[in-house]
Amino acid sequence: MKRHLTAIGLGLAVAVSATVAPASAAELKFMTGPQGGSWIPLGGQLKDLWEKAVPGLSVQQSPGAGIANVRAVEEGKADVGFGNSISTVDAIAGRAPFNKPHPNVCNVATLYPQYYQLVVPADAGINSVKDLKGKGVSTQQRGNTGELITGQVLQVNGLSYNDVKMSFVSYTDSVNQMKDGHAAAFGLGTTIPAGAIMDVAAARDIKLLDLSGNLDAMRKLNPGYTLVIVPKGTYPKQNADVKVIGYATHVVASCKLPADTVYAMTKTIAANVDGLASVVKAIKGLNAKMMAEDIGVPFHPGAAKFYKEAGVAIKSN
Repeated sequence: MKRHLTAIGLGLAVAVSATVAPASAAELKFMTGPQGGSWIPLGGQLKDLWEKAVPGLSVQQSPGAGIANVRAVEEGKADVGFGNSISTVDAIAGRAPFNKPHPNVCNVATLYPQYYQLVVPADAGINSVKDLKGKGVSTQQRGNTGELITGQVLQVNGLSYNDVKMSFVSYTDSVNQMKDGHAAAFGLGTTIPAGAIMDVAAARDIKLLDLSGNLDAMRKLNPGYTLVIVPKGTYPKQNADVKVIGYATHVVASCKLPADTVYAMTKTIAANVDGLASVVKAIKGLNAKMMAEDIGVPFHPGAAKFYKEAGVAIKSN
């Protein structure tokens, strides 16, 4: 995921007070992520910031997942949620796993790159995805972006869920399966270092599979995939950089939400980057230009208004 250089002049545009112009009082349903991931604590931080910044705003937070959150926003079951760029683009277009176009899903802000990581025991003799045939593979529950990517990674290597012993469980259960040997691989999409992988590494030596050879085939499935690097030393005994599949975490909102509310929420994100980075380190250095990166999802009018005020040119929707 490319991190743009800080644009000159953006600093003043985002260095605003945590309290922004009043928006309409409302109760928002905010879906975050699975238990054990980074989206739940990040969602809690955003909930607090938004409620302080917008008079009368009440945010009801609940667990979720990338694909499920986008569906919930489209269907009116949620107002705001975290999404992953690749699956949200699929939703807009109506591609699988979505059964129809999702026109009610608008982009608010890109937050940070995500890393799809496939971890295996260091001594298992597994050096490529193809080596997983017939072995136990654990990933997130169905409806999670990490689960979707796991299926696609297997697919581009000539495998399917039927060719491995799949388990669709929580991060915690995946960690336990790796520790007790029931799983030979654990695939997840999250930030680095991933707490779940650190938990596995505390019990046994692990290694990440290099996925760079899969990028071209993965991009044919979704052009939003990129190649990102997990730097050496990210995990115990990781002595070299490892190239893995990347995408972006962003905030989505119902296109029907009032523009002034979404404007205030977007402005609040930009004004509190340091605090958010204390929860998710990957957010460090985020600026308005990065937040407004074109990922192929239409911006909410309220978000678009903030970016234009911040001096960021965005694609018209």
